[in-house]
Amino acid sequence: MESRKESMRLNALIPAPISTVLAEGDFALKEESQILVDPGNEELAGVGRVLAEQLRPATGYALPVVTYRVVRRTGDLLLTGAVRGATLGDEGYELDVTPEYVRIAALRPAGVFWGAQTLRQLLPAAVDRPEPRPGPWTIPAMVVRDRPRFPWRGFMLDVARHFFGVEEVKRVIDLLAAYKMNVLHLHLTDDQGWRIEIRSWPRLTEVGGSSAVGGGDGGFYTQEQYAELVAYAQARYVTVVPEIEMPGHTGAALASYAELNAAGEAPPLYTGTEVGRTTLCTDKETTYQFVDDVLHELAALTPGPYLHIGGDEAFLTDPEEYRLFIERIQDIVHAHGKLLVGTEEIAQARLLPTTAVLHWASALATQAVPQGAKVIMGPATRAYLDMKYDASTQLGLDWAGHVEVPDAYAWDPATQLPGVGESDVLGVEALLWTETVCSRADLETMALPRLLGIAEIGWSPAAGRGGEEYKLRLAAHGPRMEAMGRQFYRSPTVPWE
Repeated sequence: MESRKESMRLNALIPAPISTVLAEGDFALKEESQILVDPGNEELAGVGRVLAEQLRPATGYALPVVTYRVVRRTGDLLLTGAVRGATLGDEGYELDVTPEYVRIAALRPAGVFWGAQTLRQLLPAAVDRPEPRPGPWTIPAMVVRDRPRFPWRGFMLDVARHFFGVEEVKRVIDLLAAYKMNVLHLHLTDDQGWRIEIRSWPRLTEVGGSSAVGGGDGGFYTQEQYAELVAYAQARYVTVVPEIEMPGHTGAALASYAELNAAGEAPPLYTGTEVGRTTLCTDKETTYQFVDDVLHELAALTPGPYLHIGGDEAFLTDPEEYRLFIERIQDIVHAHGKLLVGTEEIAQARLLPTTAVLHWASALATQAVPQGAKVIMGPATRAYLDMKYDASTQLGLDWAGHVEVPDAYAWDPATQLPGVGESDVLGVEALLWTETVCSRADLETMALPRLLGIAEIGWSPAAGRGGEEYKLRLAAHGPRMEAMGRQFYRSPTVPWE
């Protein structure tokens, strides 16, 4: 039994599940193993195909996805919607590991997918390597029952200040999915760059897409590339939430079209990092036609329910004009069949109860609650992953202080902001602004391992979470992150193996 406990420690789960009960024996994945799915369920078959893609490189096993009509054999993985009575919700799952087979059951395919990610973590860390490795691929027998605490478990990636291409973003999606995070918030526009093709306003990318912080190379996603990212995320149960920042942080758009400026003259492209220096002209009808056109094209490309409009640091916009602008933009978003998300500053306007606001630095989010709107928790002092770990960190900023691994983990979304309780919280979000983040290695070093703590805060119950116990589980993910080929910060607060 002691070796079994050691095995469980080395494969410590993040996020921690609600219930894990060990049983007798071990399951072994074999060369002849199959992934069995319910007949006639193409979405579940898609989950099986993604799982096979995730396990195949390291194991070298074919892992064919076949329907449940096939006779079950020892070593098979069963993915099914036949739940045995547990209250799981749309994303919960049951994971039954026996010496003969593994059964993952959920009410919805999303739950089966999250159960499959738990299965990956229960296998040896080498299963995440991109090349074949020798086995054995064994898991202790157990029963796991699990469901998330919050429906929004997000990560914001700023691709406006420094651009990250399609393959780099796919790697981010893979990372989010592995730790049960289900929202990728893409910050697509800012003063320094415009990163999404809008065919009715082509100069947005021709001009605004050509720059980046420090004068480096710009870049943008064609509509086909954006659709590719969205589909890749969708297959992994990650919802892409695109953000078009307004009315501030609009320098790239203003440089692209003179008519969006109050004076009718386009300013030069901006490659610095100062904030609060731009605004759309909120009393021009051209501005609202521009916004309508942009959001129309983006809504058509985005199957998820949300469009994000930012809304922070609009220092040059008159407060009353700001309020009226937000209310009008909210109507435009709804006219395109989407729900509005913005920073907590938009709570100063009249909000619909379907709107969500991000708490990041002030108490303005409390003004959203009486209106029935939900709050996403991303406090800068805890969840801004562009903050330095400590004074010696080479990358990052420190205006919100230092955010070490324990700081990113030791907070509760339901008690973070007075007046915003559990029922008011839609979920959590980690944010990575990219003033100093230029490469994939930079991105991963700043995100990891802090992102894992935010993932657990969003998924796992608050009761029973402890910092010291979490550090031990996190330490076991060092080899797993290495197997994935991820760069990560080896925090001195964690007893890495």
